[in-house]
Amino acid sequence: MMKRNQYPDRPISARYEDLELAPVQAQEGAVEKNFDKGKLFVLKNTLTNTQVGIVSESEQLIETTLVDEDKPNENDLFADIEANRETWNRDSDFLLSIIGFAVDLANVWRFPYLCYRNGGGAFLVPYALMLVFGAVPLFYMELILGQYNRQGPISVWRICPIFKGIGFCAVMVAFYVSFYYNVIIGWALYFLVASITPELPWLHCNNTWNTIGCTDIRNNYTNTNSTQVTASLPHSPAAEYFHRAVLEMQWSDGLHQIGYPKWQLVICLLAVYCMLYLSLFKGVKSTGLVVWATATLPYVVLTILLIRGIMLPGALKGIKYYLSPQLSRLTDTRVWVDAAVQVFYSVGAGFGVHLSYASYNNFNNNCYKDCLITTLVNCFTSFFSGFVIFTYLGYMSVKQGIPINNVATEGPGLVFQVYPEAVATLPGSNVWSVLFFFMLITLGIDSAMGGLECVITGLMDEFCLFFAGKKYAREIFTLCAIFVSFTVATINVTPVS
Repeated sequence: MMKRNQYPDRPISARYEDLELAPVQAQEGAVEKNFDKGKLFVLKNTLTNTQVGIVSESEQLIETTLVDEDKPNENDLFADIEANRETWNRDSDFLLSIIGFAVDLANVWRFPYLCYRNGGGAFLVPYALMLVFGAVPLFYMELILGQYNRQGPISVWRICPIFKGIGFCAVMVAFYVSFYYNVIIGWALYFLVASITPELPWLHCNNTWNTIGCTDIRNNYTNTNSTQVTASLPHSPAAEYFHRAVLEMQWSDGLHQIGYPKWQLVICLLAVYCMLYLSLFKGVKSTGLVVWATATLPYVVLTILLIRGIMLPGALKGIKYYLSPQLSRLTDTRVWVDAAVQVFYSVGAGFGVHLSYASYNNFNNNCYKDCLITTLVNCFTSFFSGFVIFTYLGYMSVKQGIPINNVATEGPGLVFQVYPEAVATLPGSNVWSVLFFFMLITLGIDSAMGGLECVITGLMDEFCLFFAGKKYAREIFTLCAIFVSFTVATINVTPVS
């Protein structure tokens, strides 16, 4: 190993054994030139100067590292960190991860209702146009940026530092979303546990939380007009179970009376965050294993529920309402706005998650193919889940003798009130309820993993010099992010939430 100049009182061009050194300016890298008496080797230095050594051809060149400062150069550290960055075990792990993030709860509880409300099959026209000309280019750009630069959503903006604030905003939004999104998964877990009981608790009105206005869903609504039924729907056993037994909203009058977190929901929320930690603490190595289950099982459950749903009376009526095209609705600007919002929200472009996942790709991965497959699968899942949901809505419409538009809804009300009420009347209702809420949990976990991965990757890449060389840095920082998100999320399991 060649040492520094041992003669501080002499010029830098001092002899070291039979090797002459002299400071010269040169490009980075090892440059080799032939001379009559030997070879000139330009050795990369961490300073602006570069040391040059002349060695005779008969001598063996010993690998040399010249350092003029104890502190390493940041650019070299960045290069080393990037070179040692982990990658997905398989390309399919990455594909399933971005599919799992894109296909989430909104595909089940929002798209079917929007399709029904905005002209049935006609809604697919603006939806497809927004997908092709809006979401797909932005989605593809995210994948390219992440895969080429191999950086998270913050540090990727070294290509244009003035826009780094966009990366910080993306990370903040992803973190904020985890405060409430994971609570919804906790609700699904609560319903899943409740479904294991001998009798579903939202089947009747004989519970302590039910009000006088509660109407037993096992009653026959055939002789009741639609106005009366519509007025009584908020007081169904399923609605009262969700609002009064699960959320306990009756104990809070507003923000001035927050109340205490419901301990059962806190336990469910803690279980969700434990699942997330176990899926994230080892990076994409652990994530790639989890998504093989969470990204594929929902399709198995959806298929089973669809087969059962089409056997119910009124199922075809529900599908007809779902798909009946109303081309006149295409002149309504609200239809196009709904299509744009649903496309961007469902695909998840702009959250920084796809960029974070793509940063762990091999450089030559075909991300264009992944982009097309993900968007097509996402579109198919939304459309397919509509068949599943509307078979049961048609069944509820026939059973209660009311128009389907008085049953159809969107959001949490669909999956935590209407659907549980529908399966409660079926033989073997516990089994169908367990399957449905298990599907919701798997759909939610994928998206929750992506949001927290964006936060973890974004901050660890941006402050990589701080984390470099620290043992268990990923595990500890993931635990800190999980703890902060869980602590804030407990506010959303209070009655005021």
